[in-house]
Amino acid sequence: MEFKSDTKEKLHVITLPGPALSATMTEELSAFLMAYLQNDAPPADKQVRNLVLVFKDINTIDIAAAEAFVNVQQKFYEDNASFVICELQKPVEKFLDENELLELMNVTPTLSEAIDIVQMEEIEREMMRDGGTD
Repeated sequence: MEFKSDTKEKLHVITLPGPALSATMTEELSAFLMAYLQNDAPPADKQVRNLVLVFKDINTIDIAAAEAFVNVQQKFYEDNASFVICELQKPVEKFLDENELLELMNVTPTLSEAIDIVQMEEIEREMMRDGGTD
């Protein structure tokens, strides 16, 4: 599976190939995404570990793949990194909502909004590291 990746200052934007995400792709995709967390750099390092996934080309997703995204997102947040999904197509959004997974995901309508969320979460983490003082 080929992924289009674009690295920005504080995040990687990964566009998933369409038109479908199935259970057979789940293991490879999870390993690919988790590789962004596999560094031993100290928190002050400029290592880019935040991800934005672009779903614009995905028209269908199965339950195993959807659950894998929920699990990967949880691991990112546990490791103080952001994980945002954007540009969901209506059928995928409906499927996730019907399976009560949409509410567990950090989803935005546009790439611009996803980038804004990552930047806000980075600011929050920096404030927490600095003790929240001015």
